[in-house]
Amino acid sequence: MTTTDDINVAEMIADIGKRAQAAARALAKTAPESKTRALEAAAASIRANADKIKAANAIDMEAAEARGTKGSFLDRLLLNDDRIESMAKGLEDIAALPDPVGSEIAAWDRPNGLHISRVRTPIGVIGVIYESRPNVTADAGGLCLKAGNAVILRGGSESFNSSGAIMDCLSEGLRAANMPVDAIQRIPTIDRAAVGEMLRADKYIDVIVPRGGKSLIERVSAESKVPMFKHLEGICHTYIDAKADPEKARAIVLNAKMRRTGICGSMETLLIDRPVLGLLPGMIDDLAGAGCEIRGDDAARAADDRIVPASEEDWDTEYLDSILSVRVVDGVEEAVEHIAEHGSQHTDAIVTEDEDAAATFLNSVDSAIVMLNASTQFADGGEFGMGAEIGIATGKLHARGPVGVEQLTSFKYVVRGDGQTRPQ
Repeated sequence: MTTTDDINVAEMIADIGKRAQAAARALAKTAPESKTRALEAAAASIRANADKIKAANAIDMEAAEARGTKGSFLDRLLLNDDRIESMAKGLEDIAALPDPVGSEIAAWDRPNGLHISRVRTPIGVIGVIYESRPNVTADAGGLCLKAGNAVILRGGSESFNSSGAIMDCLSEGLRAANMPVDAIQRIPTIDRAAVGEMLRADKYIDVIVPRGGKSLIERVSAESKVPMFKHLEGICHTYIDAKADPEKARAIVLNAKMRRTGICGSMETLLIDRPVLGLLPGMIDDLAGAGCEIRGDDAARAADDRIVPASEEDWDTEYLDSILSVRVVDGVEEAVEHIAEHGSQHTDAIVTEDEDAAATFLNSVDSAIVMLNASTQFADGGEFGMGAEIGIATGKLHARGPVGVEQLTSFKYVVRGDGQTRPQ
């Protein structure tokens, strides 16, 4: 369906929203075993239909290449055997997690005999708007289902065919478990009007989760009538402290930048303490050898002539590509100041053997994820043991960091009494 009639799109979103609400009511009382069966059946379907998924992905890849899409975004779009297996394994990992719905977060008794408990509940209907990565279809669908939510998925036009093939597998899993197929729905059009209608659909959608580039996040922030879990760009930093272990630093820097340059946890800026500036040429050997362009300030360029000048814009850029900016700083406090000014509150790391420097960094950097002696590429719900994630939330309310199953729940208070009445 590729309608461009705004009225039809509005009616379509309303219909999908109504069906999602009905499914959400059913999911709220669905047994954990049924959700587990659905997720495991969906994983099996993804494996069984791997060739169909790759064929659909080949159509998307060919179209993207014809548009001149750059390599890092093609990498995000690509689905190969390993990534398809990772999707299936991710659904199985989600299935194996404890069911959060109805779990007791806290409980206490009052002097008047009332017993009060705080228990997890589904949020209701989640709207997920995402770009490029078709695997988000499986991750978001699986996580929302596990948390007892219905979900409406709106993937990008560039991954329309790939996401459709994955969606078919999720639907098959729901049918296999005799669960409402409307629990996971995909917007069946590439018409951009659908995004605007979703952002206005506060009658049907309880939370919007945007996952994509800066322009998408800015649009959702400006237009949405629905509360959102904000996922800003990943301008991630690694700071090499004066007391960093040289071998750890070199390995972490290469991995943080070059393992996969197109993910939001990729390091975009390297900060290095002036006393260990001598470590930089070895790092540049590794990075340049892997095809990375290095841009730096005057001090960094003085240490290695392979570094080209950085502009002020570079410190505020999420490259998502084989490009790295390097700045020399005087100590951990200056590193923290740079991150506060130029970071996106996503993921930032320090490499050091100094406990005091580590404590200063971890306590002072106001990001969703802070790391000590580890690659920023670990900023991932699967690596955190959450099975998968919808995204990395960089806001400060409700969800922050990887948005997994627990973050896709709310809570309510259950009060049990025995006839108590409140005195005048």
